[in-house]
Amino acid sequence: MATDYDAPRKTDEESREDSIEELKNRRNDKNSGKVDEDEAEAAESFELPGADLSHEELTVRVLPRQSDEFTCASCFLVKSRSQLAEERDGKAYCVDCV
Repeated sequence: MATDYDAPRKTDEESREDSIEELKNRRNDKNSGKVDEDEAEAAESFELPGADLSHEELTVRVLPRQSDEFTCASCFLVKSRSQLAEERDGKAYCVDCV
């Protein structure tokens, strides 16, 4: 916040009055900002884990692993060859898992 050093300074008594008024205004503003919301309506919009999604249709196109990609043996994510850290016992590991 910028300070205007040329402005007249307030006394301690004036600054106390200002701060009391500001506190009163903030108290009133805080109460006026409350929104009454029906909890049942709010709960309907949330998706619970383990919900039945059998009627949903996949909208993402899934591609098979490309020739320049590998599957990490630790996190099982498909990563680019540039993410390859090491190969042990015929298994590839990414830089995040090593």
